[in-house]
Amino acid sequence: MLGGVWLNQDQEAQALPSSTNAAAAPSLNHRPILPSTLFAMSRPPPRTARSISTATSDTAAAAHEDNVDDGSLLAIAPADAAGERVDKLLARLLPDYSRSRLQQWIEAGAVRVDGEIARPRQPLHGGETIEVLPLPAAEDAAMQAEEMRLEVVHEDADIAVIDKPAGLVVHPAAGHWTGTLANGLLARFPQTAALPRAGIVHRLDADTSGLMVVALSLAAQTDLVRQLQARTVSREYWAIVYGAAPREATIEAALARDPRNPLRFAVSTAPRAKAARTHLRCLQTVNCGRTQLSWVACRLDTGRTHQIRVHLESLGMPLVGDPVYRRGRPGAADRDVEGFNRQALHACGLGLVHPARGEAMNWTRPPPQDMQDLMDACGFKPTRKAMAAFK
Repeated sequence: MLGGVWLNQDQEAQALPSSTNAAAAPSLNHRPILPSTLFAMSRPPPRTARSISTATSDTAAAAHEDNVDDGSLLAIAPADAAGERVDKLLARLLPDYSRSRLQQWIEAGAVRVDGEIARPRQPLHGGETIEVLPLPAAEDAAMQAEEMRLEVVHEDADIAVIDKPAGLVVHPAAGHWTGTLANGLLARFPQTAALPRAGIVHRLDADTSGLMVVALSLAAQTDLVRQLQARTVSREYWAIVYGAAPREATIEAALARDPRNPLRFAVSTAPRAKAARTHLRCLQTVNCGRTQLSWVACRLDTGRTHQIRVHLESLGMPLVGDPVYRRGRPGAADRDVEGFNRQALHACGLGLVHPARGEAMNWTRPPPQDMQDLMDACGFKPTRKAMAAFK
């Protein structure tokens, strides 16, 4: 059985040894934390503690915005943490938060060890008092709820699956602080206001349409992030590309930002390049006027930025309509092809394990009208019904 003692601040003086009282007392450089939650544990907390972490995170976010030191978490490093890094211990004690999130808090100075700001990768000796002030992500402050029409394919207490239209930016960023999917999610699912990135766990390029899963609880978000990291979430895309695609192919080529153009990524052998793998199946090749086109299905093993677009361009098969990855595009193309003004890419299939029920779930959606019209005009077989090319 996992052990753990949860105390409120009124109980601290009586519950802690005298040597611990001094360390736990409000002697830090900021104002006393009231109330706070103390957790003294020799092993990771049980999953039932998630509700405490969720509530505390929500309180801490509000406190940070109001400049009120409320909602801090206090921990006593157990003896078996000797030699363990502070970030790794926090990952054990706070499983509801991702490691990257905890690392951001350490780098922001929101984690203290015995009253001193923790250093990244700081080793522990056991017995230290660790204080964590959960912070909202910087971009979260820019997000406001905005009413918009969202096509919800599936919804339950834990997740929602959205069919994102082309042209919708997923998350606020420079040049797109409003009118994003995140803004719409905050209005449609108010509970996502308490979650990092409004529950978003993966992204699609603005001009890519298709299926996305969104978490509606912190526990679901953590579980989905771990599924993505373990590469157990299946994602299938339809694309229309220039040229005759091979019947099947696996593209395994690392990607890095293009040093000649910061808006592009490229296949790279640089030390910082990230491994990427895309599986491809050609569903049909046609001659569209003077242009040869292929309808391909792609399945991702990794989810790097612009991965499909870069990998297909590297084979000399850029996507129809792609304004950035155009190498290999023929000099002249049929009018119907030339008139398509976004990358012809649609996330048609999504599969995952439900984070609460543990059951496998799958969804498919046909491409939106503009891509269907393109495919019809070029003579591809009927595309009104989604199908999975990868089983």
